[in-house]
Amino acid sequence: MESIESQGLSPARSIIPAPGTATVTVGTEGLLDNHIYGFNSRDQRSRPFNLLRSQVLKTSRARNWRVVGVTSATPRVGKSFIASNLAASLARTPDMHTYLFDLDLRRSSIAEYFKLEEGAGITEFLEGSIPDLASVARDVENERLTLFPSFSNQLHSAELLAGAPMDQMIQAMRHLPEGSFCICDLPPVFANDDAVIIAQKIDAYILVVEEGVTTRKQVRDTLQLLAPAPCLGTVLNRYQGGLIGDDYGYGYGQSQKYAEYYS
Repeated sequence: MESIESQGLSPARSIIPAPGTATVTVGTEGLLDNHIYGFNSRDQRSRPFNLLRSQVLKTSRARNWRVVGVTSATPRVGKSFIASNLAASLARTPDMHTYLFDLDLRRSSIAEYFKLEEGAGITEFLEGSIPDLASVARDVENERLTLFPSFSNQLHSAELLAGAPMDQMIQAMRHLPEGSFCICDLPPVFANDDAVIIAQKIDAYILVVEEGVTTRKQVRDTLQLLAPAPCLGTVLNRYQGGLIGDDYGYGYGQSQKYAEYYS
């Protein structure tokens, strides 16, 4: 494999800061109000994300994947919700540090989910106004998770995602220390061509579909548009047969069957 230095790219450590060196630390207080359940394994609402985490890690480790995106065919089916909770669940994996990147530059929402104050984001790095991602990183307090949010809406997002700084950032993700895993929140596939651009740069993607909303044709067309990028799997969101009291059910039966495991 050609080294990042021979490609004129800076080493990962100069682009992505090491865990614990971020200038901003984010607390987890109040995140349940934003439906972030993945940090608490005793909360039964985290169970679907723990199951998803196991599948993602099993497949990724077998194929040496370290950079995985989360996308959907259309907006508002819960891809950022899935990406945020999957990252939170992954962050509880021993001996592993998880990085969550918001690459949905036109409709960023990771900052909202984690209640981040606005500041420098990934867009500023891609535009070249900041030299690295040190000022973008937010370490989640007492968790093995670092967030890289986006804030400003960019109508010229495709140009930014296709540029050299984006390639530099992806290379930096791939050259993070052993035990690192990157989740990228991607734009919806049919919103523009942003997701298609990113999918060709990362290892694989997860496709989020919504029961009763996402059509079979949309799934088929999404897989074709993103090819040859591999689809790690699909997640059915807002399944009505899921957990009682959880609008984001995943169809593993009634909550009373599992209550003893979470009490």
